Amino acid sequence: MDFETTTAEDFGASLTGLGINILTRDVRALSAFLVEVFEMTAHRISDDFAIMTYGGQVFQLHGDHTYHSHPLPSLLPEAGARGAGIELRLYGTDPDDAAVRAKAFGATVLQAPENKPHGLRECVILSDEGYAWLPSRALSDEEAAAVG
Repeated sequence: MDFETTTAEDFGASLTGLGINILTRDVRALSAFLVEVFEMTAHRISDDFAIMTYGGQVFQLHGDHTYHSHPLPSLLPEAGARGAGIELRLYGTDPDDAAVRAKAFGATVLQAPENKPHGLRECVILSDEGYAWLPSRALSDEEAAAVG
């Protein structure tokens, strides 16, 4: 599917499995963060909407204002962090590289890259709206032995 030219109806009808849609105050700012820090690809970026791709997976960003008749925006804070309690994990993205890009972008690295006992090296990077993004990669045998 060509994400740049597909209609909203065709795109919507093509979606299967688990869908992720992130509501944001600023679609353009969040898509720029995702492209610069995690090397995602953004399609059809507007003030209202963007299609994001990462590792062959598709998800969406929608501006708050596009949900005018939906009940969810009534639960969102006017200011401050969003997304508490959800981790958006990006498997196969080197956390060390992402942390460097996040700092250059001006984003908050909440937890520096660290080798974890569950077999991953990961860090926690916050977007401006407080969404927690966790880039990670599998540990090498040597790294895993040192953690264990």
